[in-house]
Amino acid sequence: MTLLKATGLAKSYKSRAVVRDLSLELANGEVVGLLGPNGAGKTTLLRILATLLRPTGGALVVNGIDAVRFPDRIRALIGMVAHGTYVYEDLTPLENLRFWTMMQDGSATPARLRSALEQVGLDAFADERVRMLSAGMKRRLALARVMLNEPRVLLLDEPFTGLDARGRTWLGQFLRTFKSTGGVVVMVSHSFGVALEVADRVAILCGGRLALDRPCGDLSLADLNKLYDDLTESMDS
Repeated sequence: MTLLKATGLAKSYKSRAVVRDLSLELANGEVVGLLGPNGAGKTTLLRILATLLRPTGGALVVNGIDAVRFPDRIRALIGMVAHGTYVYEDLTPLENLRFWTMMQDGSATPARLRSALEQVGLDAFADERVRMLSAGMKRRLALARVMLNEPRVLLLDEPFTGLDARGRTWLGQFLRTFKSTGGVVVMVSHSFGVALEVADRVAILCGGRLALDRPCGDLSLADLNKLYDDLTESMDS
């Protein structure tokens, strides 16, 4: 079943086109690794999929709902973790989650808050000051924040940045567990190895256009590097 479908998406700022005629479809349980050079439009695309930016053109349907016309109906289904963690250093992880829920509707129970921390492996650090946590643990806390709403779509901007080997292993397992429940993930990454290891498909964005979208399958790291170089060079020429 298709959970997210973007068709002909476009986004322009005055005369500058950032996303151009982009179509992307994700079925339940799929992870897409989104690759591309700086300025290719990756973050803009994530913000459109998260309904934080309204596209200039095209359609976006999430769980059968027109997300461009009715963004409020589907926002609870979407969780986005940006490149920055945006956590409050002088609060504890538990206080961060409590504050974020108060800024929404305040409906999360204490048990739900602790469950979200447990889900990302931070339950033992619930009452520590965030400034004492590692960069990878702060990234986990940002992930706990979006998991409070039990999203079905995760949009992640460089989620493996700042993680040590143990943290990378943990996040890979977390994403595999998430997709096993039928969730979908769009993951921006500059690491081709991570994309091949975690994703079911890789998509390469160049100049705001989707230059490639193919299953990982037996695609090797060398193959992906060559495809990327060929596509980005052709777009620059």
